[in-house]
Amino acid sequence: MLLTSLDPFVQEFERQVDRVFREAGLNGNGTAMPMDGIRRAEDVVLRFDLPGIDPDSIEVTVDRDVLSVTAHREEEIGDGERPFVRERRMGTFARRVRLPDHLDADGVEAAYDNGVLAVRIPVLEKARPRRIAIQHGLRGRKAIKS
Repeated sequence: MLLTSLDPFVQEFERQVDRVFREAGLNGNGTAMPMDGIRRAEDVVLRFDLPGIDPDSIEVTVDRDVLSVTAHREEEIGDGERPFVRERRMGTFARRVRLPDHLDADGVEAAYDNGVLAVRIPVLEKARPRRIAIQHGLRGRKAIKS
């Protein structure tokens, strides 16, 4: 298995692509950080993949209707070490998510575990699913007509 490219053009091209992605805070797929979103009756949970990130470098903020997540991964190269393969993205990663009006931006909670940042956003009471009582018989017809 060949671990390094011998073609100087390919090496330079890969270096430039890596630099552009790093400066933009992107990974190789062109997404800032992979995210899953799950809607439940009482909340929305967003899960961001942030493997190898120091939890102290993660910042979650809400400004008006925008949730922002930023994180930083430092280079882990020691003295006397010289990398020959560099596929892991380093630097600052960022993702912004617009919050719809039916979510409670004041109630956002976040937790980081095993490389996954989970952000919980409560659904406002008025936007939660609710059961409507059905009236029967004569009372029901009077209520609807009124």
